[in-house]
Amino acid sequence: MTQTISNKQNRTGLALVSTPLGFSLLLLAVPLTMVILMSFWTQNYLVLEHSFKLDNYIEAWTHPLYQQLMLRSVRISFLVTLATVLLSYPMAYFISFYGGNNKVRWLFLVTIPFWTSYLLRVFLWKVILGYNGVVNSTLDWLGIIEEPLVFILYNSNAVIIALTHAWAPFAILPIFVALEKIDRSYLEAATDLGDGPIRRFLRVTLPLSMPGVVAATLIVFIPTIGDYVTPKLVGGKDGLMIANMIQVQFGKANNAPLGSALAISAMGIVGMISILFVGLNRRWLKKE
Repeated sequence: MTQTISNKQNRTGLALVSTPLGFSLLLLAVPLTMVILMSFWTQNYLVLEHSFKLDNYIEAWTHPLYQQLMLRSVRISFLVTLATVLLSYPMAYFISFYGGNNKVRWLFLVTIPFWTSYLLRVFLWKVILGYNGVVNSTLDWLGIIEEPLVFILYNSNAVIIALTHAWAPFAILPIFVALEKIDRSYLEAATDLGDGPIRRFLRVTLPLSMPGVVAATLIVFIPTIGDYVTPKLVGGKDGLMIANMIQVQFGKANNAPLGSALAISAMGIVGMISILFVGLNRRWLKKE
């Protein structure tokens, strides 16, 4: 009887998992496998040669332009992640500890940016940061500047600002969830032992909320390094990232194998950095 129930549960579980597993294989695993295979092929004008070679990877890792774009992408993504987490943590902390009965309302306000198109939000940053935009017009009206600031648009600074704003909600929510899971009795015990607010935060709140910080960091870092819309619209030539070059290779350059090699290389770099970050974080938590 027990064996029959167990077999029925296994069949039910398999039936529930089979559909999403099939979609994952069809929409993720199969395209990724094709990209990996294509990265070893070569494009000879209109002829796609299926012989396996490492020429694309050699060019992707040795060409100065691709190296520059890859380093710039990692730098921009790192700065975006750092700025996003630093700005999101206080907001999540306020909602969790001081939101009271209005936590749902605050979270509702956090999700408002999702109501509008991502492209529309990026275009609005062009209006805000433009030569005659909101920022320059306001500073000029206040008499702070005599000429419009040119370093806030069509460069990496504009990309960092736009991406930080776009991904802030994705960082606030996991940090908030981690803060909500903290047992408040730990904070009371730390206070009874003589810890002040700062010491209590550093010794109790921050370490216990690190899973949320790690989740927010990975959620922001991994997608931003592959963003090509924002750099295209507000980055200018000094704000373009590796994803823009991948788009060019698949499109105008008609060199899908090289584009695939660049994409796989970017995925590898992101994966190594993410694994290193998670490993260092685990070692730090163990020391605590």
